[in-house]
Amino acid sequence: MILKPNLKDLKIIGFYLGKIILGLALTMVIPIIAGICFGEINPLLDFFISIEIAVLLGLLLIKFCHTDEDLNWMQGMIVVSLSWILAMILGAIPLYLSGHWKSFLDACFDSMSGFATTGLILVQNLDHLSYTHNLWRHLIMFLGGQGIVVIALSFFVRGFSGAFKMYVGEARDERIMPNVIHTARFIWLVSIVYLVLGTLALGITGIFNGMKPLSSFFHGACIFMAAFDTGGFTPQSQNILYYHSAIYELITVIIMVLGAFNFKLHYHLWMGNRKEIIRNIETRTFFATVIATFSIVAVGLAQTGIYPTATIFLRKGFYQLISAHSGTGFQTIYAQQFILDWNQLAMVGIILAMALGGAVCSTTGAIKMLRIGIIFKALQEDLKRIIMPEKAIIIEKFHHIKEMFLEDRIIRSALIITLAYLVLYGLGALVGMFYGNSFLASLFESTSAAANIGLSCGITDITMPAVLKITYILQMWAGRLEFMSVFAIIGFIVAVVKGR
Repeated sequence: MILKPNLKDLKIIGFYLGKIILGLALTMVIPIIAGICFGEINPLLDFFISIEIAVLLGLLLIKFCHTDEDLNWMQGMIVVSLSWILAMILGAIPLYLSGHWKSFLDACFDSMSGFATTGLILVQNLDHLSYTHNLWRHLIMFLGGQGIVVIALSFFVRGFSGAFKMYVGEARDERIMPNVIHTARFIWLVSIVYLVLGTLALGITGIFNGMKPLSSFFHGACIFMAAFDTGGFTPQSQNILYYHSAIYELITVIIMVLGAFNFKLHYHLWMGNRKEIIRNIETRTFFATVIATFSIVAVGLAQTGIYPTATIFLRKGFYQLISAHSGTGFQTIYAQQFILDWNQLAMVGIILAMALGGAVCSTTGAIKMLRIGIIFKALQEDLKRIIMPEKAIIIEKFHHIKEMFLEDRIIRSALIITLAYLVLYGLGALVGMFYGNSFLASLFESTSAAANIGLSCGITDITMPAVLKITYILQMWAGRLEFMSVFAIIGFIVAVVKGR
């Protein structure tokens, strides 16, 4: 028998949602400060309106849903899934008020794309967007990469039990520090230290390339936030192609790879355990799959002959591959070139890279390297069972921060999530084909949305049907949360309707 949720459940959910919304409202102070510094009056008004709405909603939820009860697993998952929807809506308000988005749905699309660190865009006239709104686009990507719930855990949530349930619901199940609140703060520490270093590197490079200092460091901060959080937004419509700099591209490759690594791995590297990067199953799988997918792309591009020199080949072919595999979505080619210049084999290599993704407990999306490594280890174990004598005892291990036994529950979990992603990629492709796009182009765009990548072959456009926009929004949402929170809210809705 399914039990219908009661008023107590709704109050607990509403109370913690209010805390998360207040955390989000607090972050809107940053673009307000930027607006004051840049003297942009109209953008300031947009954010004052938005922050008032967010604070009012957050305080109302906390006031009328106040409770001392902690979250259970179901409530924690629902809080996470709803918080991302509310973040999308609240984050879209200042974007829509700017006048650079054709509709509120388009603003919601870009807001979800930012929070989910995807990078697909529907903004119009991006090159003339205000500094304040442009900063907000990249800031929500920075917030989404670390996690919306991580913001609340860092400032507003005290109970360790409920905090852990929300932390897991946001597709993170590895604690770096003794508890998740300290873990959340360490994630912010890592991100801010890298932000300072990355902004300096990109800003100085921009100055040497002829950009004005203020503009260069602004671009550097925005590009870092998008690269480290594997998002793909840029301040200019030409994306990374705008900078025309091999050094700039090299720096972003390093930042993208750092963003694709597990925060727990970052912790061990900071603590001096540098051998972990060689021993860890995720990093070993990542570099193996980069080589495999780039081999496919390289053969495909060699057949076309469009990049005649090694330098151009690396800056166009390898850059797109790393951008896809790390889940970033930066491009050094125009979207239509995937269709017009690349052949199908090269596109398949990019699709595979997008589908695989980076590490768990990182800023990237997609299936992730730990699951791919576990599935490969499971295949190895099955082959050994076939080859070895029947009485042989086979014990398979893998190294992920520590030595771990390959248990059936771990394999089952990896296979289920992998299958869910493959289904999500396929469903989005079917919707794209329904609206007249080719199979390969539809699969490319669907995988990019569901795996939170941001590369586009040209389908994502303000003129695409509303149903396709909503499809990609749902894919970005489900892909970023890795399904469990999404399944929980579906179950909750069923319980509301059919429960007793």
